[in-house]
Amino acid sequence: MTQIVLFNKPHGVLTQFTDKGSKDTQRPTLSSFINIRGVYPAGRLDRDSEGLLILTDNGQLQARIANPRFKQPKTYLVLVEGRPTRDQLQQLCQGVTLRDGPTRPAKANQIDPPDLWPRDPPVRFRKTVPDSWIRLVLTEGRNRQVRRMTAHVGLPCLRLVRWSIGEWSLDGLPSGEWRHVKPISPKVAGS
Repeated sequence: MTQIVLFNKPHGVLTQFTDKGSKDTQRPTLSSFINIRGVYPAGRLDRDSEGLLILTDNGQLQARIANPRFKQPKTYLVLVEGRPTRDQLQQLCQGVTLRDGPTRPAKANQIDPPDLWPRDPPVRFRKTVPDSWIRLVLTEGRNRQVRRMTAHVGLPCLRLVRWSIGEWSLDGLPSGEWRHVKPISPKVAGS
């Protein structure tokens, strides 16, 4: 039976089970939190990003989740520097042209600050620079895409939390915790 694990990855954790970086500095990895044999991440989250990571032992499911060809919607909650204008949000919705080409159209809207766990280390607060939260839904997953898209429209990213992938979400899952789930959509599960 296919194993599916939802993990709420904390800031600073590598999306791999071993640290192949400097031997002098051991950075936290998935093995610091998850002790399940045979599961691997379906996609990645940068070390400085937080939120939903799906792990599975099913290679076909792993590909369906991670490969942009399958257009799995991924929802991100993004704390940005500044207050987004209607034009900036519209640019994100239409897609922007980055160095590696145009992005697919996205869904973007400003939201009230979400009720999230505190980040460690905390985001630096500046009295003179406003910040805002945006919900951004993408159907692709390029390297550092959310950060590059928001910076492109003049809204540098301060905090990035992936909230959901397809029908799976972080709902009720604290930072650093994981839980097993059953496949919930034959289309996603490939069955």
